Amino acid sequence: MRRSALVLAVGLIALPVLAQESPSYKLKESVFNAGGHPKDGVVLASASFRVTLDSAGEGVVAVGVVSVSFHMDGSFMGGYPPPGEVYDFLFSDKTTMAWDSEKSTGTYNVYRDLMSNLSGGGFGTCFAQGLTQPAGSDPNTPPVNNGWFYLVTAENRLREEGTNGFRSSGAERGNPAPCP
Repeated sequence: MRRSALVLAVGLIALPVLAQESPSYKLKESVFNAGGHPKDGVVLASASFRVTLDSAGEGVVAVGVVSVSFHMDGSFMGGYPPPGEVYDFLFSDKTTMAWDSEKSTGTYNVYRDLMSNLSGGGFGTCFAQGLTQPAGSDPNTPPVNNGWFYLVTAENRLREEGTNGFRSSGAERGNPAPCP
């Protein structure tokens, strides 16, 4: 009896599942609610009520209800999508930078470092954080025979920061030192 109980208990352990990837194919999955228990989730509460994502949760149906005059979605994903990658960063003059807006964004973070440090595999240190518009400025001048590089990330309203982009292998870049 003891042996069969041990086998049964071992059989119930959940193992991690990895998505299939290659340089030309990437399968990515985003889980917002993680079964009703999101990481660092927000709990709305007062003396008379308490709402968690357990009780509000994900939608029962996979599609939203839409017409010309309204849009209704069965989950928080419509209002709080996962942050995406920021595109089309450019300078309009020597100090003013701009980029395309990202649909999930509450704010943007800008990372900066010297071009001479780029070969070390880093992505810069936090230069500006919490920007509410897809634009910023840098009046500083880099050292002689060097220059700055910049990386902009989006942060959604749940304070989840988007990607630093992808390596040539297709793997997503990590962020070892995010903006505080």
